[in-house]
Amino acid sequence: SPRSFQPNGASEEALRCEIEELKRKDLALDQEIEQLLSEGYSLEELDKHISLLHEYNEIKDAGQMLLGKLAVIQGVTTKQLYPEYDLELSD
Repeated sequence: SPRSFQPNGASEEALRCEIEELKRKDLALDQEIEQLLSEGYSLEELDKHISLLHEYNEIKDAGQMLLGKLAVIQGVTTKQLYPEYDLELSD
C-alpha cells in the first residue's frame, strides 16, 4: 500500500532535523564565501583552490595507499616508514 512507503513519525522528525542541519551548514558556507569575496577573492579563484585541493587529496590518498602496500611488503607499519622517506606524521 502507498502508506507503507511513508516514513513513520520518528523518521519524519529525523529528516526534519537533518534538513535543518543542512540549511545551517548551507548558510554557514554562504557566509564563508561572502567573507572570502569581501577579502578580494573571486569565485573563479575559489573554484581553482577547491579543484587544487581535490587534486592534492587524490595524490595524497594514492601516496598513502602505496606507502601502506610498501609497509605490508616490508612487514612494518606505515608509521615506521615515515622517517625513512623524510615524512612527518602530520603529512
